[in-house]
Amino acid sequence: MASRPPGIDGRLTDYGDPGFSSFLRRAFLASAGYDEGDVDRPVVAIVDTSSDYTTCHRDMPALAAAVRRGVLQGGALPLTLPTLSLGEILISPTAMLYRNLLAMETEEALTAYPMDAAVLLGGCDKTVPAQLMAAASADVPVVSVVTGPMRTGYWRGTRLGACTDCRAHWLQYRAGELDNSEIREVQQELCPTGGTCMVMGTASTMACLTEALGLMLPGGAAAPSGSGARLRHGAAPPGGGPPRPPGPPCRGRWGGGCRAAPPRRPAPAPACATRWPPAAAQPPWRAIRFARDRCSPRRQSPTRLPSCWRSEAPPTPLSTCWQSPAAPACHSP
Repeated sequence: MASRPPGIDGRLTDYGDPGFSSFLRRAFLASAGYDEGDVDRPVVAIVDTSSDYTTCHRDMPALAAAVRRGVLQGGALPLTLPTLSLGEILISPTAMLYRNLLAMETEEALTAYPMDAAVLLGGCDKTVPAQLMAAASADVPVVSVVTGPMRTGYWRGTRLGACTDCRAHWLQYRAGELDNSEIREVQQELCPTGGTCMVMGTASTMACLTEALGLMLPGGAAAPSGSGARLRHGAAPPGGGPPRPPGPPCRGRWGGGCRAAPPRRPAPAPACATRWPPAAAQPPWRAIRFARDRCSPRRQSPTRLPSCWRSEAPPTPLSTCWQSPAAPACHSP
């Protein structure tokens, strides 16, 4: 497969002159406030399925903002790409009939716009399967991020779950066991927050399956919609990942003139640990920890100190005690 230019110069509009196409593309991006440093970055598309018709995705704008923050922290340029949104409740006759349409639209968008990778924001039922179908056909690296399940509601001390309890209470209403005011109370508490149905329905099953397939960062299937855990997952791996080391010193515009940071040298073990334990017997961090615990008299009780420290004579210097082959008592554990 022929390689294509990365970043914003990928998949140029065909004007018969690639140079002119790149020039014109950057001119229009400048009208949106992007400078040369911005457009020289790798491009990550954020496929956004938020819609007022899809109440499950109510919190998706905040999730998209978290994803943008993570992309910027990673050194890339995030560009939002809206697509069709399939809300299971507000579409007729059923969202299943439009799954393939969303898959085709998403695939065409992934293969038509310039991007180096994409983040697929989904959640409600048929949205995630459609996006995965598109990702399987498009030659673009993708990762899936779902909006997450809603919280459970409560009515008169009973926990409500959508849609485990929706039909049960409706049947009680049809049977005359609940009156009009009671069914309205249930209606207001059945879906108390944004997010997908909190039961193990289609949305939760597809989210768990996507994570199991490795198309979602670990821990992303079950974090509640709108929670801090959900937003942190959108911006970075769970827990925030390891601390980022300081970046290399750069000069000029982004990506130009960067010098590689010098490799870090491992910290040398203290002198008192050079003999025991042997360097080849344990990794350096174990030797350093051993030296910290055994070489500091403040960390040991008098009964645990080596014999050369317990004698009435002036104590032998610590380095001599642990390094002298003539003092076997000092080398015993």
